[in-house]
Amino acid sequence: MLETKGKIFNKKLGQIPGSIIYTGKKRSQKLFIEVFDYNKEECIEKELLTVEESFDFKLSDSVTWINLNGLNHVKDIEKLGQHYNLHPLVLEDIANISQRPKIDEYEDYLFVVLKMLYYDANNKVAAEQVSFVLGKNYVLSFQESDGDVFDGVRDRIRHSKGRVRSLHSDYLLYILIDAIVDHYFNIIDVLGDKIEDFETLIFSGKATDEISKDIQDLKREILKVRRAIFPLREVLSRIEKNESTLIHKKTKTFYRDIYDHLIQVSENIDIYREMIWSLMDMYMTTISNKMNEVMKVLTIMSTIFIPLTFIAGIYGMNFEHMPELSYKYAYFILWGVMILIFIGLLLYFKRKKWL
Repeated sequence: MLETKGKIFNKKLGQIPGSIIYTGKKRSQKLFIEVFDYNKEECIEKELLTVEESFDFKLSDSVTWINLNGLNHVKDIEKLGQHYNLHPLVLEDIANISQRPKIDEYEDYLFVVLKMLYYDANNKVAAEQVSFVLGKNYVLSFQESDGDVFDGVRDRIRHSKGRVRSLHSDYLLYILIDAIVDHYFNIIDVLGDKIEDFETLIFSGKATDEISKDIQDLKREILKVRRAIFPLREVLSRIEKNESTLIHKKTKTFYRDIYDHLIQVSENIDIYREMIWSLMDMYMTTISNKMNEVMKVLTIMSTIFIPLTFIAGIYGMNFEHMPELSYKYAYFILWGVMILIFIGLLLYFKRKKWL
């Protein structure tokens, strides 16, 4: 791996195009393969021990969804890819988790890459790459690790909810992508709540010095979400305009609905991006105002004590002939003058609303 200034770029220099090299960090992930093979009348659900067990489903007349977890198992990915005649560059992109969301069109299948977003154990946004291969009667999905947002899809297939069991593989791909995009709304809601919490802290004056770091962390989260979402609009636009026989005309309406949802999420991201910049400006303004208040108090105190110090300095000089020093009540008169000056300046500042 190439390392520069603390950053690691998961790119092997000089590697042969089509080389399947896993670029993630979850190298101890166990291989997990599940299959849903269904039609309108029945559904078969299996967990497979080896990738070879999935080969027989290619000849099935029903719709098949093969989900593989564990991109570190590059040999198994290569076997599955060879069985379904996938291009070597497709297999390379599946194992390389730094891919930008995209769609590639081939003669017999479509290859789609997108990012699945979720909050990790540290309550930070994490992005996991999910790759899909859409064929005539199958969908292959590749995930880096266990855990996803497809439980609702599995339930709909098992119990024949909705129209999934009566339509083709392009509709299966739609509901899988739709599940990922719907989860984006959960991410957006949490980001919105975090921004509101920061606004409340700043306006209430209870913000600590750590809030600037927290705002920067939130800004990075928003940028990460933006990088995952914005390219996906182009992907869905190309699917909608695609003339391939793999995408049926009536299914394109559903993809158009996902596109509308992405536009809504993108608009929210842009709004939050502006708000996070405003939060930092607001925090810096608050700090500046606090500093101005401190400086104002110090200035007022200095202004009050300057004439008092001047008077004390004059009568603190060691001249032999100072007529006031021999006067019986000079000490008390001096105190009275100084107190009157003090009170007069306070009243003046009060009248000017500087206090």
